[in-house]
Parts: sequence; C-alpha cells; structure tokens
Amino acid sequence: MISLLHHDEPAPAFQAPKLSCDSHFHVFGPSERYPYGGASGEALRYAPPVAPLEEYRLLANLLGLERMVFVQPSAYGRDNSCMLDAMTQAGKENCRGIVDVDENVDDSELARLDAIGVRGVRINVRPIEPQRSGLADSMMPRINRLEARCKELGWHLDFLLPDWLTAEMMPRLRKLRLPFTLAHMGMSKGKDGVTGAAFHSLLETLRHGDGNCWVKLTGCYRTSSDPEYHDLTPMGQSLIQTAPNRLIWGSDFPHLSFGDRSTVQLFNLLARWTSDAAVRKRILVDNPAELFGF
Repeated sequence: MISLLHHDEPAPAFQAPKLSCDSHFHVFGPSERYPYGGASGEALRYAPPVAPLEEYRLLANLLGLERMVFVQPSAYGRDNSCMLDAMTQAGKENCRGIVDVDENVDDSELARLDAIGVRGVRINVRPIEPQRSGLADSMMPRINRLEARCKELGWHLDFLLPDWLTAEMMPRLRKLRLPFTLAHMGMSKGKDGVTGAAFHSLLETLRHGDGNCWVKLTGCYRTSSDPEYHDLTPMGQSLIQTAPNRLIWGSDFPHLSFGDRSTVQLFNLLARWTSDAAVRKRILVDNPAELFGF
C-alpha cells in the first residue's frame, strides 16, 4: 500500500486535546470489491485512490485524533458499503458516519444504519456546478422528505453545495427543523472575502438563526487561491468570533483531486485562526460530541 501521507509533514502547531474529532473524511477500498458509481451510475469527477481505514489511522495518530466521522464520497453514489464496513471495523464508540440514501429508503434500513453509528444524510451537489435556475426548487422534495425522517431519528442533514447555491438556499435552510452542516465553509471563496454573498448569508444565519446551522472548517484548498491559505484567515477568524459553538473541523482526507495537500498544514490553520486553546477544544471535542452524540 502506497502511503497517502507526506513524509515531510510539518509538525502539528498544537497538541490536539483528548477526544479530538476529525468530523469529515472519506475511505476508499479496492474497486473490484467496492465498485465506483454506486446506485447512481454517474460518471466520476475524480479518480479515487485506495484509502482504507488503516491508512487514515496513520493520519489520526499523527495529529492525536481519537474520534472520527466518516462521510460518504460521491464516487460510491448511494452504495455506502465501503464506509459502513470501515465503520464496523472502527467500532461505534469513537466513530460516526454520514450516508447518502434515497429519501424513501425503508425504515428498517435507517434503523440498521443508526445502530452502526450513522447520524446524518448527505445532500451533495458538485462544488463546480454552474449557476442555473431551478436547481434549488428541484431539490426541495428530497430535502423535505429527509428533514422529516432525520428529525425522527435525531440525525442531521449534511450539505455540500457550490457557494452560489448555498446563498440561494439559505432562506430554506434557516427553516429546517433539525441541525444541518455546511461542508467547506459553505464553499465560500477566499477571493470574495467576508463580504461575499454566500459567506455573508452564512454569518447572518449563525448570528440570527435558531442554532441549527453548523459549519465545517474543511476543504480549504477547494476555496482558497493561496497555497498557504492566507486569503481564508479573515473568514476563519470571523466564523470563530461569530459562533465558536457551531464549528467543527475535518481533514477531508484523502483530499480528492487535491491529493498533494498537507493534512497537518490544514490542522495548523486552527492555530492561525485562534490562539485560544479553549476555543480549539470546543471545535475539536465539545462541538462534535454534541452534534454526533459521542
């Protein structure tokens, strides 16, 4: 197995608090066992590496992460078997999962997933999806159905949306009757800064919403135009100043389409964005414990 970790990773800028959690990462198995495309049969946007749980644990040990949240990658569609097998291997005590399922899946299947440790359903739109009218409306029946079903289970909805769609859908998201997460800081671009439409709507929701909105500090290479991510510093600091109790951090390992990025460098951004160890503990330990039920 070829290691996906850098051999020249920088040192972590701070020691992760006990029970720190990686709230967003993926696993991939050999394609002959876990075929890509899943139930959807969609063409792949990327060529996934083989990235099993054993490989991820090297990263977790390096950073001192003890808890983990698996997220279903789009490459597998709605076939969650690779992730669920890894979750079973990891054990429920310190792992949770976010699946992609049909909104009308049987109650018995949802109960099975809940017993394994699943705590949410992913709603995934390509981050590079061009702006077009009607997309948000077409998503509403699925969102409405999943909202009702996830609320009964005590689960949440996990959104990956392009920034323009985040801004367009925010009025509906504010009305959700259950927690929801926004991956990659809502895909707000560093070049747009804190006044960009998507980021502004995100901050307003955190300031004036009912507390259901959670933001993932993940995937910075997807929104930054700076290899050192300095353009995201004002945004990261604004989120921490606005709602430190609604932020979670994730590695986004194995950095699909961006595989040459340093995970430790991404972890170290937390030290750049806040020098307060108590705030970092909230983001890494307390907040994921509340959201995922550790």
